[in-house]
Amino acid sequence: MDIEGKVAVVTGGAGGIGRGLVHALLARGAHVVVADVEAAALTSAIDELAPLGTTRGVLVDVADEDSVVALADDVYATEGRCDLLFANAGVTSGGGGLPWEQEVNDWRWCFSVNVLGVAATVLTFLPRMLGAGIPGEVVATSSGDGGVAPVPYASVYAASKAAVSCFIESVAHQLRQIEAPVNAHVFYPGGGLLDTGLWTAARNRPAELERVRPRPPAPGTTFAEFKAQLEAAGLPAKIVDLNWLGMKVLEDLDEGRYILGPDAGRFGSLLHARADAIAKSELPPTLLH
Repeated sequence: MDIEGKVAVVTGGAGGIGRGLVHALLARGAHVVVADVEAAALTSAIDELAPLGTTRGVLVDVADEDSVVALADDVYATEGRCDLLFANAGVTSGGGGLPWEQEVNDWRWCFSVNVLGVAATVLTFLPRMLGAGIPGEVVATSSGDGGVAPVPYASVYAASKAAVSCFIESVAHQLRQIEAPVNAHVFYPGGGLLDTGLWTAARNRPAELERVRPRPPAPGTTFAEFKAQLEAAGLPAKIVDLNWLGMKVLEDLDEGRYILGPDAGRFGSLLHARADAIAKSELPPTLLH
């Protein structure tokens, strides 16, 4: 697809990875609708990104289906179409501690955004995109943590991203089977450390989904702590340029790839090891191995 002049919608687009996607899309001449749940961040992002191209902001809470439908109604009433959909909004579980120290509300909050939010975004926009009968792309942000193999101390988040990967893979197969003009892709961010709002996602956690008990201590739960741990262990701690990451996604789309992102090449050996272990009825290795 020639991105210039196309309409793109990016959820969670006011910061982090989403903002990198918006930056890349504007650089390629797209008209970008930035959808985000944070009003102040959205206003700031639009003010800073406006000189790069045509963009506007829309408040949306992807965990609220009505809010997503209102976003789609707004886009189709204003721009008239959506050519590129990026279901990118995501959160952590915010639970901390060991998997059995997570609470049901940690699951509810994480899945309401990462799974139901992606589902609502795709279920709302994709039928309209198909109805238009023109080429389009749907991209959902997953994670190597869960999408490929879990990080055990991030069990709820990993489970949510595994769900996203399975859902989008199913969507992609069905679109191909009906020979639709729209394609679906899964995006695995990577290339190094990702300094994004995910580390402070609890700022947007609804009061009704707060934890009942105090959050267990969990070292490495801030970006600074995590980076320091890697450096102390002598491991790579390079911070990714998120604008570069956004450009990488568009380059992968240019090449017709299903899996987008810079780390796809290194997943092969891990997936083979996991398959071998599963075939032997053994516990598979994690993303950390």
